[in-house]
Amino acid sequence: MVKVQDNEIFDILTGRVSGVINRSLLRAFAAQGVDITTEQWSVLACLWKKDKVTQQTLCDLTRKDKPSMTRLIDNLERHHLVVRVSDASDRRINLIHLTELGAKMQEKTTRIVQGVVNKALDGISDEELVRSREVLLRIMKNLDS
Repeated sequence: MVKVQDNEIFDILTGRVSGVINRSLLRAFAAQGVDITTEQWSVLACLWKKDKVTQQTLCDLTRKDKPSMTRLIDNLERHHLVVRVSDASDRRINLIHLTELGAKMQEKTTRIVQGVVNKALDGISDEELVRSREVLLRIMKNLDS
C-alpha cells in the first residue's frame, strides 16, 4: 500500500485543491465584472442544462442541503438571476426558473470557468487527467457506499 504523506492527507481533508480552484474562479469572475459566487454559479449551471426544476432537484444535483440551497436561491433572486414559480399541479412545490439575465450569463461565465480550468490543467497530459479522474471517482465511490 502506498503511504500518503501527512501534508497530502491534510490537503485532501481540508479541501485545499478545491479552495484554490474556488478562489481562482472568484477572482476571475470579479475581474470580468460577474458578481456571483462559485456556489451560485453551480446552481446556475444546473439550470442552464435543465431549467424549471424543483429546489430538491437542485439540492440533489449540487449535493447541497435544503437550507443552503434556500440561501443560494434567495441570493440568486436578489440578483434577478432566478425566480421561484409555484408548480401548476402542486402549489406546495416551487420550480426554479432562470430569468433572462440569468440565462444571458451562461456564455460569459462558461468562458471564464473554462479559462480557469485550462490554467489549472496546464502541463497535465490527457492520460494523467484520465487516470486522475478514475482515481477520484473510485475514492468517491468507496466513500459514498
